[in-house]
Amino acid sequence: MTPRPTYGIILAVGCERDSANRRLNGKGNVAAKQGQSRLAQIECWKRRRETLILTGAERWYVVRSRPRQEARAQFHLLQQGFPTFLPLMMKTVRRARKLRDVCGAIFPTYIFVVLDLGRDRWRTVNGTFGVASLVMAGEGPARVPIGVVEQLLDYTDDDGLVRFDRSLCVGQSVRVTAGPFANAIGCLERLDSNGRVRVLLDIMGGKVPALLDRSALEAA
Repeated sequence: MTPRPTYGIILAVGCERDSANRRLNGKGNVAAKQGQSRLAQIECWKRRRETLILTGAERWYVVRSRPRQEARAQFHLLQQGFPTFLPLMMKTVRRARKLRDVCGAIFPTYIFVVLDLGRDRWRTVNGTFGVASLVMAGEGPARVPIGVVEQLLDYTDDDGLVRFDRSLCVGQSVRVTAGPFANAIGCLERLDSNGRVRVLLDIMGGKVPALLDRSALEAA
């Protein structure tokens, strides 16, 4: 069978080249440049996302990367023509006694990969730089249940980040995922059309009201 075309690595290189050209040659208003960069980023993710639609006998499988090498493993898998999806979200971490918001893997050391076991030389995945091994079930790779990756992709925004706040509703118990209140639990009291929410956080034995961005919450 003819392998499916995979454009992930081409798009990644193209986007980086476009970004570099804008930095070298771009003039004018800074806000305009940022707007162009934002549009290019959105367009890149949209085209990348098209390569993650399953066709024929393709299914999703799981690759385990080496510690803190998810991005490296994904890069080299893309170079070999394997479509991949590394779910990312904004997280708050403490570094040098300071809280910082960083983009990190939702499932550290795990990457989803598209394979057709009857077409692809899937054993080469295990020899890829940054990869520890495919997750196996007996003699073959373990298939991801239908709908799991698809739902994660459905929750992914234009920046390629997974957003778990889409199904939030007033009165729901929520957990803060980013910012100074990261990991605090509270009750969602109000939503507005601008993406801001009011949450009553359970802190120090009391209810503390806080205005947060909706993207910083997930269902508890």
